[in-house]
Amino acid sequence: MDKKTAIITGGSRGIGRAISVELAKSGMNIVINYASNEYAAKKTMEESLREAELSGHEGIKIITVKGDISDSSDCEVICNVAIDEFGRIDVLVNNAGITRDSLAMRMSDEDFDAVIKTNLYGPFFMMRQVAKPMMKQKFGRIVNISSVTGLIGNAGQINYAAAKAGLIGMTKSLAREMATRGITVNAVAPGFIDTDMTAALSEDVENSMEDMIPVKRIGSPRDIASAVRFLVSDGAGYITGEVLRIDGGVAI
Repeated sequence: MDKKTAIITGGSRGIGRAISVELAKSGMNIVINYASNEYAAKKTMEESLREAELSGHEGIKIITVKGDISDSSDCEVICNVAIDEFGRIDVLVNNAGITRDSLAMRMSDEDFDAVIKTNLYGPFFMMRQVAKPMMKQKFGRIVNISSVTGLIGNAGQINYAAAKAGLIGMTKSLAREMATRGITVNAVAPGFIDTDMTAALSEDVENSMEDMIPVKRIGSPRDIASAVRFLVSDGAGYITGEVLRIDGGVAI
């Protein structure tokens, strides 16, 4: 994967940061997209460069690009910056996402729309943008970060579940469209992962979550990043349209 270029949306923290670090360690140039937290994006860049150097890949380059993926024009800018800087886009990881949780009867139109726009429209806009350069190269790897919530549902997350289930449908459809062009499109479906989104939960809630997980531990962002690294590698070229659950067995 040396000197290939990857775009990671929502790459400043949590799972996105872990993916950036993991792909940098494999020798890839990285475009870290972030929505607002420039400081966190810079920290991700620094950590990724440090880990790449320790892995023997001192020559890689990492840049940060601000953009709201729910806006198609921002997605165009993100991809144009990648092309201008590196001349190609080999990997897209659609990781950016938000939550606006509430029971369905209390959920506002605004909260439903916000989650759908970021978590479903955003990945579509990004995949549409990278399709042309990847087809021209006759090579590409797209990994969409879905969720087990999109597979089994979750009370209070009807908007999030709808977006993540829709992302799985888009993954399978685009995989069929791109299969003859050397482009694979897959999804990973994380379960309960230790990120900023879960940091606010009480110890009692965390313990109850662990009790529900067959492997009896909460996942780490690196669990997701390791799977993404494999799916974007040359060794995964015969895998497309797949949804890989990384949930400790929750959705068995």
